[in-house]
Amino acid sequence: MKLHVKKGDTVKVIAGDDKGTIAKVLKIYPEKNRAIVEGVNVNKKHTKPNAKNTQGGIVEQEAPIHISNLMVVEGKTATKVGRRVDEKTGKIVRYSKKSGEEIK
Repeated sequence: MKLHVKKGDTVKVIAGDDKGTIAKVLKIYPEKNRAIVEGVNVNKKHTKPNAKNTQGGIVEQEAPIHISNLMVVEGKTATKVGRRVDEKTGKIVRYSKKSGEEIK
């Protein structure tokens, strides 16, 4: 199944505690339909001291958010994403349904 969101996209959160936040997608989990977005859905994790973190303590990290709660931002506005065949290359490209322009 193709997803409307890719790694590196700028997205707007449309539901949940972080509604309205615009941030960048760091990682996608296509099998779970989830994505990790920078600064969104931040949880606190208690860690024991180890080689990396000799002090231990409480670490904040982003948790995955469902992709249905994300919209791609093209320019300054959030938009739906469509797919069409590019005339020049013959490949399927994503485009903004609001502006009609191709999403890079």
